[in-house]
Amino acid sequence: MEDTEFCEVVVTADDADWLTGFTRTLVEERLAACGQAVREVRSIYRWQGAVHDEAEARVALHTRRSLVPAIVARAGELHPYDVPCVLALPVVAGNPAYLEWLAAETRDA
Repeated sequence: MEDTEFCEVVVTADDADWLTGFTRTLVEERLAACGQAVREVRSIYRWQGAVHDEAEARVALHTRRSLVPAIVARAGELHPYDVPCVLALPVVAGNPAYLEWLAAETRDA
């Protein structure tokens, strides 16, 4: 098992409770092994010509790289944003026992 098989997927939303429920759905569907949620982060971004400065929630999902397209698809189906933030960041190394657990708790693509 190679470390590069795994990634962390960041998703944000304006409703922390919705994001917690979305994370639970992904874990139940075995698209992610787990997610660490932060109830409030400050997001500064440009949207439709205006700069916004707002509170959002953020989750870091641990999963297989091969499952990212399915996570993007589920976000497209369920997320309240027109253009949800879903970013996959590569895992370059990790605790081998944790990575084995991550593989066991997620499905194959």
